[in-house]
Amino acid sequence: MIVLDANILIRAALGRQALWLLETYGGHGIRFFAPDVAFTDAQKYLPPLLIKRGKPLAGLPATIESLRKMIESIGRDLYLPFEAEARQCLTGRGEDDWPVLASALGLAFAIWTEDSDFLGTGVAVWTTSRIEIFLEARIRELESSTIDEF
Repeated sequence: MIVLDANILIRAALGRQALWLLETYGGHGIRFFAPDVAFTDAQKYLPPLLIKRGKPLAGLPATIESLRKMIESIGRDLYLPFEAEARQCLTGRGEDDWPVLASALGLAFAIWTEDSDFLGTGVAVWTTSRIEIFLEARIRELESSTIDEF
């Protein structure tokens, strides 16, 4: 139950840690979300990064498809009503990232990002180096709500 910025999708496609976190915690019932434009951004920025790293582009479509299976895409209809508030919070810094903030506002979820522009927007922000604290707490919440049901 967290909204991902495009930079986390890119990290998951390029590296190991973000992908491992998505796979591991997704397997424990944690749901990950990203606005549809985050997938578009990842597809835009990944080819030059792969080329720069000397990696083949051939597997990119499969990688993006794999991420789409782990991360639920949020459509404009959910985040558009929060555009004005998100843009206002991001005035003068990372305004193009408003769909991520608007999604978090619309769902009342935290954001997982490496971008400091989201700090001070009124939404909890987690980086990859600290995200396990958040994810472990969500797992405990899921487990206790399951126990409470019995």
